[in-house]
Amino acid sequence: MEPLLPSDPSRIAAYRLLGRLGSGGMGVVYLGRTDDGALAAVKVIRAEYADEADFRARFRREAAIAAQVDSPWAVRVLGADPEAAEPWLATAFVAGPSLAEAVATHGPLPLGAVRVLGRALAGALGVMHDQGLVHRDVKPANVLLGMDGPRLIDFGIARGGEHTALTSTDVVIGTPGFLAPEQASGRPAEPAGDVFSLGCLLAHAATGVLPFGTGAVDAVLYRTVHDEPEFGPQVLADPALTALLRTCLAKHPDIRPDVRELAEALGEDGPGEGVDWLPDPVVATVAERAAALLAQPGIDETVADPAATPAPADPAGRARPSRRRFLAVASGGALLAAGGGIAAWAARRGDGRAEAAAGPAERAWVIGVQADLSGPQKALGQAQERGVRLAVAAFNARQDKPFTLSVVTADDAGDPDRAVGAATSLIGNRDVLAVVGPTGNLSVGPCLTPYAEAALPLLTVSAGGMTFGLGDQRSFFQCCPLSAAQTSAGNVLLTGHLGARRIGALCDRGGDTDGWQAVVHLNRTLNLVMPDATVYSRVVPRGVQDLSPVVADVLGHGVDGFFYAGTPAGAAQVARRLTASGYQGARLADYTTVGAEFLTAAGPAAEGWYLVAPYTGPDAPEVAEVARAHRAAYGSDPEVWTAEAYDVAGLVADRLAAAARGGGRPSRADLLTALGQASYRGLTKQYSFDDGRNIKGLPFFAHRVQGGRIRYVGPATTG
Repeated sequence: MEPLLPSDPSRIAAYRLLGRLGSGGMGVVYLGRTDDGALAAVKVIRAEYADEADFRARFRREAAIAAQVDSPWAVRVLGADPEAAEPWLATAFVAGPSLAEAVATHGPLPLGAVRVLGRALAGALGVMHDQGLVHRDVKPANVLLGMDGPRLIDFGIARGGEHTALTSTDVVIGTPGFLAPEQASGRPAEPAGDVFSLGCLLAHAATGVLPFGTGAVDAVLYRTVHDEPEFGPQVLADPALTALLRTCLAKHPDIRPDVRELAEALGEDGPGEGVDWLPDPVVATVAERAAALLAQPGIDETVADPAATPAPADPAGRARPSRRRFLAVASGGALLAAGGGIAAWAARRGDGRAEAAAGPAERAWVIGVQADLSGPQKALGQAQERGVRLAVAAFNARQDKPFTLSVVTADDAGDPDRAVGAATSLIGNRDVLAVVGPTGNLSVGPCLTPYAEAALPLLTVSAGGMTFGLGDQRSFFQCCPLSAAQTSAGNVLLTGHLGARRIGALCDRGGDTDGWQAVVHLNRTLNLVMPDATVYSRVVPRGVQDLSPVVADVLGHGVDGFFYAGTPAGAAQVARRLTASGYQGARLADYTTVGAEFLTAAGPAAEGWYLVAPYTGPDAPEVAEVARAHRAAYGSDPEVWTAEAYDVAGLVADRLAAAARGGGRPSRADLLTALGQASYRGLTKQYSFDDGRNIKGLPFFAHRVQGGRIRYVGPATTG
């Protein structure tokens, strides 16, 4: 929970606001408390959206639908005012992590717990379906794990059969990876779609992965519609559960069970009123959240409500309940259900906080680096670490610096199973104000939620994925997202600079899922760049080792330009086959495949290959300053991504310095806000971010293999 801002109200109707649970472009969710001690999550919509008739109608519908869902396993509506100047909806507050956070942090749930969870959520959906309602967004982030059981939340896009006018028929609503095939194809949502989503949720809870994978949205939706789910060894060890989940994930909705049949087939009792069904690490997290509420500091009035005064005693002259008392009232005593465990956790958390508060008067100013420093991308990880250190050294050399910066690192080895541990080590260092990293896509998803919960800014330099699973991205800034503009730049290079008109595109599914997206974008944008150009595409399934027949087929279609996306080994094999065939046309590869491994494996066949990348490279004139500093500090030329990491660290330092000049050390949350509003000119690009915290106007740069090295050509144009 974040503190209230001066512009926040102190009270909404009967709810005294204690802090911010989250915020987005449309509004804010506050933690509120009634005079009798009940806690509530109060969602408030910004006035500018409330002025839109359709939006207010949708919010009115959400409040009405949520009020109809009377289930012990669905969050309870406490009050609402859809007609207020800023409409609000209050629901019972659940002091626990989401299922998404629990799985990301502690790993998959035991199968017994998965069955208990499934039975409870099926019960909540059953109540909705009996009312003629469909949730349409059943996913782990919409399930909270509390001391008295799980709760299904967020009925914002739920609807009944009579509510069709407010939903455009050509808009897919829901979350890729949990969306039923019929919804992914644009057909109306029905109760069977909720069953499909619940099946995906249970598979994720049992395995920690999604049954239709992650990656680019188009690729996930394609697999959902056409491929069979993959459950992993955890689920396959239980043949009955495997068969049940396969039925839930049937492509045709008529084959799926209804929620009552599903609940009966799961065969476990509900979770009751405790947490015994959850594994110990998850119980500890729930206990910590509850303990944090017990240790809340005093609440200050806000500027937005200057006339507010402390709530008076009740008419009998009794004092208002203490925080410990109102927490017990709000939960019906459930916080004590762990046999005194919460008291112990509260004591430990309290001691730790007291110790932290009594720390040294002079705090360190630290930038963290989470990177692959020992795994398959360790060269890129080390390059980024060095870029950050060079930027910090340059900042510390300034005569006017308001403080001295330092750097700490956490090595995740490029392993998603180690990502949370690396993130936790940086989060636990209270002096770390921002983190640069991780290096690759795989490490991003698992650590998003921990960083978001800590309000610690995470700025990735080189992870270009379009989707990162289920993590909470409130703290995440992406400085090089894959986009259609990159492929457009490649199309301009192929058709404009190199003169190709018949492009052969080979997508090797053995590579990153973003390679698939690059080929999709090429097909969609080629004619926008060159109307008379055509493309012939081939897709090679994962696991195919010999690409020769496919290369021969593409060449047989008379191509004069070739684009490859996949793996470095695959790119090298394609390069050798093209050279052996006597092919003389243009050659372009996805930038993720062209590096030291490609150069070594392809040998002379690598000559003449181009790539378009979101990095400049060590020989670009724009980054000569970094190259000189790198040679002085490390005795060698920098690698790719060093200059970009230098820029990102410079952006963080710039925002911290601005805050320090304004009066003191910013909190992590303050820096998060400042970065979102930043406009910073680095050596390689302008850094400003859109509402999704993706960089605006990302430039691309062309490179070519010459003399056995990848050499910088210059900025690449997109049209």
